[in-house]
Amino acid sequence: MNAVILAVLVMVGLSLARVSVVFALVAGALVGGLFSGLSLTDTMTAFNDGVGGGAKVALAYATLGAFAVALSRSGLPDMLAARLVGMLNGESTPRRQAAIKYGLLGSVTLVAISSQNLIPVHIAFIPILIPPLLVAMNRLRLDRRAIACALTFGLTAPYMLLPVGFGSIFLNDILLANINEAGQAMGLEVTRGMVPMAMAIPVGGMFLGLLTAVFVSYRKPRDYATREIKSTNVPGYTPDHTPTRSGLIMGVVAIIAALVIQLYSGSMILGGLVGFAILSLGGLFKWKEADDLFTSGMRMMALIGFIMISAAGFASVMKATGDIQTLVDASFHIIGDNKPLAALVMLMVGLFITLGIGSSFSTIPIIAAIYVPLALQFGFSPLATVALIGTAAALGDAGSPASDSTIGPTSGLNVDQQHDHIWDSVVPTFIHYNIPLIVFGWIAAMTL
Repeated sequence: MNAVILAVLVMVGLSLARVSVVFALVAGALVGGLFSGLSLTDTMTAFNDGVGGGAKVALAYATLGAFAVALSRSGLPDMLAARLVGMLNGESTPRRQAAIKYGLLGSVTLVAISSQNLIPVHIAFIPILIPPLLVAMNRLRLDRRAIACALTFGLTAPYMLLPVGFGSIFLNDILLANINEAGQAMGLEVTRGMVPMAMAIPVGGMFLGLLTAVFVSYRKPRDYATREIKSTNVPGYTPDHTPTRSGLIMGVVAIIAALVIQLYSGSMILGGLVGFAILSLGGLFKWKEADDLFTSGMRMMALIGFIMISAAGFASVMKATGDIQTLVDASFHIIGDNKPLAALVMLMVGLFITLGIGSSFSTIPIIAAIYVPLALQFGFSPLATVALIGTAAALGDAGSPASDSTIGPTSGLNVDQQHDHIWDSVVPTFIHYNIPLIVFGWIAAMTL
């Protein structure tokens, strides 16, 4: 048994058994490290080394959480929820309810997409926007698993296709840079324009999965118990239900400034801080409230931050075992010169690695140096090589218990304890996105 496979199976198994994701990550890392021959000390050293890298991501999420809390002082989330409830209180016909239901799903998807490219708050908007909408969702008898799938699509598909915001980081700074670095000695050079073209087919598969989730799998009504639902998932936060014109203008200015700063500096932390400062100077909240708001935003994102830190430690242990290279070598020793099977194995190995790490951004540096020579050896074109590596890295991001793409939706949908992280977020997104990604990623590799 390969140590990486065993570690991922332990982590996923414990998560499916409803054990804390943080505990599952630590346990999986320990099992994988010890099974590979590392001592307990070496395993924990590798884990601790990785934690340092995860701290940067956790701080970025905490900062974005504070920015999102400050933005929510406009009262827009509650205003939207009140309007939806008001629409439901009127004449209720099946056609009208269906229109509101799919309008809500479409709006949530568009907001999630915007959070990756236009308004770079990533998952920090979910605990602010989703809880006020749960009353309307319950009235519509809307299956929350459909919302989870819509959110996860919006959180993952844009960065795989659109080279703006987080997409610029994934496509240009990580995917393109690592492929060109690994292929330089072999004469492989990929341009920026080629990367979105190569990823279009796999993202098309994800879109098909979204349509299947919304219109087939979770189309039927689902009832939830009537429970008190907090207006937001932010500790100690009371929204102002009357947005002012000046507040809305400053909100737009803060969003634009945060996006520009993030794109210019490459730092989500700096972008979030600048946006927060502008909202403070614009009078959306009093200066003496800034500390409480910032703390509330950080508390809101605390669990996600701890999971990201633990996932970074898990990834570090997997690298230290040396079994990632062994896993790839053993897989291709069995394949021989079968090109279609080689493409499938590359995708499946990427799935296992990303499931454990929980981040497609962190997976590319691990697999690019291995996959580029193999892809060229099997005769894959530059476009096919990009599609293979990009899809292999993205596989598992949707559907991993440790991924922010699944943790984020749960943070908003489970405020009344009626949405299970594993069975209502992880499993549905795994089925509807990873399976199409494998199929369409393989098609892209064989046709491009």
